[in-house]
Amino acid sequence: MFSKILIANRGEIAVRIIRACKEMGITTVAVFSEADRESLHVSFADESLCIGAASVSDSYLNSSAIITAAHLTDCEAIHPGYGLLSENPHFAELCEENNLTFIGPPPEIIKLMGDKQTARDTVKNLGIPIVPGSNVLTDYKDAKAEAKKAGYPILLKACSGGGGKGIRRVNSEEELKDAFTIASEEAKKSFGDASLYLEKYIVDARHIEIQLMCDNYDTVINLGERDCSIQRRNQKILEESPSPMLSDAVREKMYRAAVTIAEKIGYRSLGTVEFVVDRDDNFYFIEMNTRLQVEHPITEMTTGVDLVKWQIRIAAGIALDFTNDDVTFLGHAIECRINAEDPDNNFLPTSGKVNILHIPGGPMVRFDTALYQEYSIPPFYDSLLGKLIVHAKSRSDAIRKMRAALCELIVEGVVTNRDTHLEILSNPSFVDGKYNTTFLSNML
Repeated sequence: MFSKILIANRGEIAVRIIRACKEMGITTVAVFSEADRESLHVSFADESLCIGAASVSDSYLNSSAIITAAHLTDCEAIHPGYGLLSENPHFAELCEENNLTFIGPPPEIIKLMGDKQTARDTVKNLGIPIVPGSNVLTDYKDAKAEAKKAGYPILLKACSGGGGKGIRRVNSEEELKDAFTIASEEAKKSFGDASLYLEKYIVDARHIEIQLMCDNYDTVINLGERDCSIQRRNQKILEESPSPMLSDAVREKMYRAAVTIAEKIGYRSLGTVEFVVDRDDNFYFIEMNTRLQVEHPITEMTTGVDLVKWQIRIAAGIALDFTNDDVTFLGHAIECRINAEDPDNNFLPTSGKVNILHIPGGPMVRFDTALYQEYSIPPFYDSLLGKLIVHAKSRSDAIRKMRAALCELIVEGVVTNRDTHLEILSNPSFVDGKYNTTFLSNML
């Protein structure tokens, strides 16, 4: 097992990883930007180093600075969290070249599944359905021709990265040119890769992902699904597990498909296979995320498996000591992402000082966050402040528990989307479990 790990991330996920390491007896090193000097992960870690200015390109995406920090502090491994460098195969290779363990899949697997077109071709060759779409688009004219073949509406999608960045829905040819430019620029800014491809837009789709855990000894464990259909601008807002809309037959087929993908590509570490399901219960592969997911806590709640600890153990070469037969799915879990954004101003990001903070409590209530009272939220990064997670015996109980927890959550000094979550949880379509990826835009 590792004795010291560097966390190449910030915010709530850095705190989450530090907590897991402390429980495992592992010393932690935090890196931070000048804007994050007063952040919680900096004070929670055993050691910390400033690696650059506020901009992520100067700090959290500065691979050489992170590697240097790891060497200066005698770390053995680097945990990238999610986002930032977590799905960057070049960073994973750089870790290997510098005798540092990258806590995640091998570079070649990240590269294989990170290139969305290569991933689609790989999965298609396994006989698993994929959303109809194009190869990498060379330019706007190519996009125009491919969109005409697919038929509108379509989705323009970044070939690299994830997290809803570099994606635009296009309803007509008149919208295509501007959408192509915007999506390409966003992809370049977020992932350093401006290339795009397109997919046919599945109307009334549900977004379902399957959590997998794979060790270095060919053991693949399926830890169930998460329903991530509540989205705004292709960003997940609320997730729940299990999905209220999947039949047992479709669920089992999706489980088998996800496990097949992992087995055939020799996957290692945590991974999530994402599908869309149409109104006729046909499912299609869209991508595989080769990292820890933002919404991993609801899987932890329903299975009792600590995903972060096992991700670290797998990277250290430890074999999984249980099988799929040992996994039991209990109850229902819901996660609400609490963002610093103004619902009354088109959800624009907000910042400011947290004057009053009250975190909900009670059995099976969890708030993963890096907030503390008097903390000043910097305007340079993702708007996620924390994740409120609840678990209960039934879905109806979980909805009531989440409503109560949201009402108890107080973050004064900065505008958040807390009340939007309360609206979602009170909406009859959500309560009945009859929603899809257009639910939130229709509600708003």
